Amino acid sequence: MKSYSIALIPGDGIGPDVTAAAWSVLQTAANHAGFALAGTEFPWSCKFYRDTGRMMPEDGVQTLRGFDAILLGAVGWPAEVPDSVSLHGLLLPIRKAFVQYANIRRHRLLPGVTGPLRAESFDILCIRENTEGEYSGAGGRVHQGTLDEVAVETSIFTRAGVERILRFGFEQARTRRGKLASVTKSNAQKYSMVFWDEITRKLAAEYSDVAVTSYHVDALAARMIMAPESLDVVVASNLFGDILTDIGAAIQGGLGYAASANINPDRSAPSMFEPVHGSAPDIAHLGIANPIATIWSGAMMLEHLGETAAAGRVMKAVEATTARGIGTAPGKDRTEAITAAVVAALT
Repeated sequence: MKSYSIALIPGDGIGPDVTAAAWSVLQTAANHAGFALAGTEFPWSCKFYRDTGRMMPEDGVQTLRGFDAILLGAVGWPAEVPDSVSLHGLLLPIRKAFVQYANIRRHRLLPGVTGPLRAESFDILCIRENTEGEYSGAGGRVHQGTLDEVAVETSIFTRAGVERILRFGFEQARTRRGKLASVTKSNAQKYSMVFWDEITRKLAAEYSDVAVTSYHVDALAARMIMAPESLDVVVASNLFGDILTDIGAAIQGGLGYAASANINPDRSAPSMFEPVHGSAPDIAHLGIANPIATIWSGAMMLEHLGETAAAGRVMKAVEATTARGIGTAPGKDRTEAITAAVVAALT
């Protein structure tokens, strides 16, 4: 029997609950499909930081390297550990070390879920550059605490980094409806975004079968709300993609359905799969977190591992569950009830 080794990082807040829920669904799907998922859990989290002074051990990245994939719940507990510490201590090092440069988030309404828009039919694949750009971490502060204090944050855009994420977007567009929206702000950012636009035009010449439109990020944000059905594949820099995908989550009914994949396309290192709703400290330990985003992320993991049939069955089970009205409103159904309904739909 084929077996995959999965690193489980439940994290903080609702992370452990939704990770356990998704893992039970994935185990059921694997059993039915005839393969095995072997999970190893790591306690890396803000609690781990409070106990050790680190979000993960010094050899954490090396430990993860031997796994086939990583399933992460949620990281963050801002009341005790600043988000800048938790993010730069765990998620960003993993994404960068494993060259997970393509962050993929799909935005569509599940059956039975009512979004805030009049549009009922849209399917947007957002591809966010995940390892450089505005989140590069280049910069610093001088004269701290004085009236002369200066803070500098430098965005890093490399030709290799921009070209590979745009090319990834073009390839995805070829498998879908053949439309690509490149997100820019070259009217204001005359170096980095003009550079982005130039590479977009260069690659467009190679992909004549893909219709390409460049949108300023503010105009694209408006289009996602006013005409989401007009969009297919959206490719954006790290910061722009982060903001736009929260709009995507909102129009698909909320963060409870926001799944994501941090992909290493050449598979030289493991990819990481996670919901993007955060640790939700306000509802932690109440048992009402919606696990669908994590289950959906798990389906994306199965697809990446090559188990496409099992991934499809998980998504059909999720859709059958929401079509029955289960998991379609915040706090309406308990985590365990939603999970049980998805498992039942699988069996």
